[in-house]
Amino acid sequence: MTPAARVQAAIELLDSIVVAARDSGAAADTLIARYFAERRYAGSKDRRAVRELVYAVIRKLGERPANGRVAMLALAESDPEIAGLFAGIGHGPAAIGPDEQAAAPGIAPGWILALLKQSGLEGEELPALIDRAPLDIRLNWLKEAPGPIEGAEPIPGLPDALRLPSGTNIEALAAYQDGAIEVQDAGSQIVTLAAKAAPGMRIVDLCAGAGGKTLALAALMGNEGALLATDTDRARLSRLTPRAARAGVEIVETRLLDPGHEAEILSDWAESADCVLIDAPCSGTGTWRRNPEARWRLTPERIDRLTHTQRHVLETGAALVKPGGALVYIVCSLLDEEGTNQIAAFLAGHPEWRADPVVLPAGRPHGAGVRLTPAHDSTDGFFVARLQRAC
Repeated sequence: MTPAARVQAAIELLDSIVVAARDSGAAADTLIARYFAERRYAGSKDRRAVRELVYAVIRKLGERPANGRVAMLALAESDPEIAGLFAGIGHGPAAIGPDEQAAAPGIAPGWILALLKQSGLEGEELPALIDRAPLDIRLNWLKEAPGPIEGAEPIPGLPDALRLPSGTNIEALAAYQDGAIEVQDAGSQIVTLAAKAAPGMRIVDLCAGAGGKTLALAALMGNEGALLATDTDRARLSRLTPRAARAGVEIVETRLLDPGHEAEILSDWAESADCVLIDAPCSGTGTWRRNPEARWRLTPERIDRLTHTQRHVLETGAALVKPGGALVYIVCSLLDEEGTNQIAAFLAGHPEWRADPVVLPAGRPHGAGVRLTPAHDSTDGFFVARLQRAC
């Protein structure tokens, strides 16, 4: 592919990403993979270059653009080399018209920026939300310790974590194939520590998804005890079983939940868990470094739906905790509506519960919990709170 053809390919991909963001369709990564699966002529350098163009544009634009061309024009405005490729030659994009306007750059839609600022995010915290994320791994001590990994650096405060050079092909590493390492952001590893998981405990990972935190909990438990991983998404939950087998995890049971019928499905765990961990569905404002197009998907209505779901899963999880047990609430969001405000409302309505301060290797106190941010902690953004039920 010529440089101009790469720009045109990026425009076509951005077109599909814009539509998917508007209609709650597939993620950008998925759309990029599908695009090149249908274009086998594109070599690895072409795919990498097009992908970098696409993500450079997405990171530059806080608001969802009208289409891929106006999105790419925003990059062309600040890059004369790219602007010169709009020449209408070969497979490249048409020349830029005198009245064409590029999409406006920005960190996020104005209404989201207002919520972030109300939640205490200002200054350097805001641009850091869309920086490129590092590549972090967790060492899995249920398997034999891996040998040295080229370029790996320790992460302060996390003896089980390493940071690898960007672009490392994780799946090609023998340590990954053997289950000795798992890809997991340092922030995700840190907030999981709030569960204080230990061998012999009974723990529920209520919104387990594909099981990243489940596997971390199993390692902390030393493969001893009972660990129930549940979710309402069959496809995501189904990925946990092969991951657990590769990691040597033997104590996990998976259980698919039917929304609205959780209490019935989980009746055998009622008031019996030492700890319930809730990695609640949320806006994902703390993960824009990895999923920058998520900014284009958010609406006030979606935030309202998410906060309703968060209240529901808090109630569901609380019913599973035994007297004296703990409830750990996590969101990868930096909006107070989804974090500390949810905990404050829960505590106000449940006098038998109290906030249990937890000391973590990173983050700062925020409301009744701890908040991690990309600028302060070099992690994804998280809010985590640990609550204790009265005996």
